[in-house]
Amino acid sequence: MKKLLLGNAAIAQGAYEAGVRVVSSYPGTPSTEITENIVKYDEIYVEWAPNEKVAAEVAIGAAIAGARSMSCMKHVGLNVMADPVFTASYTGVNGGLLFCVADDPGMHSSQNEQDSRHYAKASKIIMLEPSDSGECKEFTKIAYQLSEEFDTPAFLRLTTRVAHSQSLVEIEERANDELKPYEKNPAKYVMMPGNAIKRHVVVEERMKKLAAFAETTNLNTIEDNGAKIGVISAGDCYVYAKEALGTKVNFLKLGLVFPLPVKTIQDFAQGLDKVYVLEELDPFIEEHCRSIGVEVIGKEAFTLLGEYSPNMIKKAILNEDVEIAAKADEPLPVRPPVMCPGCPHRGSFYVLKKLGLTVSGDIGCYTLGAAAPLNALDTTICMGASIGGALGMSKARGEEFTKNLISVIGDSTFMHSGITGLVDMVYNKGTNTVMILDNSITGMTGHQDNPTTGKTIRGEATKQVDLELLCKAVGVEHVRIVDPFQVDELEKAIKEEVNRPEPSVIISQRPCALLKTVKYTGHAVITDKCRKCRKCMQIGCPALSSDENGIHVDLNQCNGCGLCVNVCPFGAIVKEG
Repeated sequence: MKKLLLGNAAIAQGAYEAGVRVVSSYPGTPSTEITENIVKYDEIYVEWAPNEKVAAEVAIGAAIAGARSMSCMKHVGLNVMADPVFTASYTGVNGGLLFCVADDPGMHSSQNEQDSRHYAKASKIIMLEPSDSGECKEFTKIAYQLSEEFDTPAFLRLTTRVAHSQSLVEIEERANDELKPYEKNPAKYVMMPGNAIKRHVVVEERMKKLAAFAETTNLNTIEDNGAKIGVISAGDCYVYAKEALGTKVNFLKLGLVFPLPVKTIQDFAQGLDKVYVLEELDPFIEEHCRSIGVEVIGKEAFTLLGEYSPNMIKKAILNEDVEIAAKADEPLPVRPPVMCPGCPHRGSFYVLKKLGLTVSGDIGCYTLGAAAPLNALDTTICMGASIGGALGMSKARGEEFTKNLISVIGDSTFMHSGITGLVDMVYNKGTNTVMILDNSITGMTGHQDNPTTGKTIRGEATKQVDLELLCKAVGVEHVRIVDPFQVDELEKAIKEEVNRPEPSVIISQRPCALLKTVKYTGHAVITDKCRKCRKCMQIGCPALSSDENGIHVDLNQCNGCGLCVNVCPFGAIVKEG
């Protein structure tokens, strides 16, 4: 039987068929749907971990215990889990272990375009890269076989287009998922220096075996079309090249992107007039080719930036354009992402902008607070950096600057990597204020539960982290909870806390407007009291617009949250219904 599946869903199917027993991940686009799809398989234990490092450690522990296991993350999540991953390369595995990492060329939902293939090389871990959903499933199963055969973790690398595109997948039965025997073996699994130095020898011997495997594996395939031009590619770039170039070139399709073959590439290039390397992001394959004496054309003809397209490839190699079936008569309007109508973060950023504070931001829906008209954020670096970054600002510029400084961080992001920043602030006598934007869910990646929601990934009730008690437990004596839609109360709280000569936390608490449990009703109405001051436009709600005739409410977007009612200084906005 065949099904049309997303690449991410196909990986979940492959994990099921491979007999995987344990999956631990942290949500991050474009990888999130892998773990979300695994939930439908009752045979697999699956969880959302507080962050990627913990997720990797759970998967590594399961593999040592004899179970096939998996952890999935986006590319920046691999930064967070790098510590245990590099050491797992030394320990090897018992049951197969797979790390699925999704890169994001074009930065559709990310703060950078880093290339995860470098992690495979640096950690000396094998990496496979599928080009469609069918390969996503098959490569997942193959990765587990290779993991156990070579006693190594394995990487499966995706990009956004492969993760979120659909193609046909052959559905098969689940393999035997019996646990492998567990034996105490400290020489293999206890990585103190005396053991680790011996395991490094094992890793280097494994690399020699993997290098030989790279020359013979069917993961790398040559398509000889009798042409004088060759193309070396992998993943989505191979699909684009096939569409653009057809049979006008010969192809070397690499399914194994680390370690890369040597003789296979040299033999492929033999007798060709030109060889192009097509790869998004860094010249990873290109540099390998040059290092083994194969002259190729790579980034000088393409780009280090963003995604490729069939038209770009055809123009660069054949100097031809791809025919476009249909073209819009008018340019499409630019539609930047905005916070949803009813978003609880809007009230927080409205007040922060009004007070003119320096705002150290973080990763989540609330990063959109940097956009007009709120323009509230000063910095956003990475998950959890809002707290440590603000502490650094405070120590650099002194007390007076700190009275105009605040950190903002979401509830899920605080659990991910904000707690240690708060501990650092308290321990090192910071006087900063942190605002935790608690919207009762992990919002930006699609409403995943986290330790503050009281539910597991399967919706089962569990212990719920109390943010107020947690902050007090690490030494913050002044913690207050405020509704961000009560803008006057929030403004008063912020003014008091940023002037406090000791650490403080404000929990800005209102659930995401898109949660099923949130039941806003009615809509806003502009009355004849309106003085056209346009103060309501400062909250940036997409349901509000203005022209020479005044303020207008889009009833298709307004959900009756009431924030604009609280913001209007003249009582000119009322809630109907």
